Amino acid sequence: MVSTRSSVAALALGVLVVGALAGCDSAASTGSASGGSSSGSGASAARPTPTDVPTACTPDDGGAFQLGMVDINEQTAFFTQMNQGVQDVADAAGADLQIVSGDNDSATQVTAVENLVASGVDAIIVDPVDATALVPALKAAKAAGIPVVAADGSVDDTTAIDAYVGTANVEGGAQLGEAFLERTGGEGEIGVVGALNSAIQIQRQDGFTDAVEAGGMTIGTVVDGHNVNEDAQTAAENLLTGSPDLEYIYATGEPALNGAVAAVKSQGAQDRVTIVGWDLSASAVEGLNAGYVTDVIQQDTFGFGQEAAKAALNLACGTADVPSTIDVPITIVTPDNLADFSYYLEG
Repeated sequence: MVSTRSSVAALALGVLVVGALAGCDSAASTGSASGGSSSGSGASAARPTPTDVPTACTPDDGGAFQLGMVDINEQTAFFTQMNQGVQDVADAAGADLQIVSGDNDSATQVTAVENLVASGVDAIIVDPVDATALVPALKAAKAAGIPVVAADGSVDDTTAIDAYVGTANVEGGAQLGEAFLERTGGEGEIGVVGALNSAIQIQRQDGFTDAVEAGGMTIGTVVDGHNVNEDAQTAAENLLTGSPDLEYIYATGEPALNGAVAAVKSQGAQDRVTIVGWDLSASAVEGLNAGYVTDVIQQDTFGFGQEAAKAALNLACGTADVPSTIDVPITIVTPDNLADFSYYLEG
């Protein structure tokens, strides 16, 4: 344990920045994305390096600071990029990092947290699959004097964590819905490819639904892609087959968006279906360039990891005050210009 704990985290793209917003529970705000070249420059942006990284303190046993992380899965770029952000900070701080995949399963995450606590890590970062299942294990970690930071997703009982690093998912969904209303004129039916096992993506679905319905559009069939690319493609294909006249699809996360793009391509529906959704990937950019994907919310995936790791280090070492909520902005990306976000598709 840490000694101070007793007293005290390519493809060239063209990008149009439509807006950014603050994190959990705060109102949406607009602004420019950080880093990268100016819009329309055509130059590729480099992945931002972490700043203000604290030096890892020395545990009581004299060894290296041990940072543990439990992610949701390691099959999508979103989570691997968040992991890389954590690794960036751990390397800069001089900390050892152990990452355990949650494999999209809350029971697996509970076991992972318990094992990290038993191994004597100095701080834990977690991206919960489920908002309630992890609470007892996280409370046990805190009782053992181990700071806990939730990144991307939080838990229902915030006494189980010390800090949350995240995005305002409801407001982000609403902002995307309002942008979509402007594109469509507020008419038509939208099918949804979601992930009903993800509290975060349900929030995004709710925010988008409220916005578009208030503007005169309707939500049709909602299918569950389980936050897995293959499942999302099958669900999206079923959606298109069951609604042959459907014009619009909203995808609530990267696997959902990948699945929607693959389904539209497999059914040759690029000329009649418009897709909007969350999180850039190679297939999303293909759709943006082709024009049938029109708006994609991009989160600062590396930033999630970097801010969570800095918070975990500061909490464990007592080197700086850590707010209970740390906001990470989002941006809406369109096909018009893209280069500021090329680093999300590299490596």
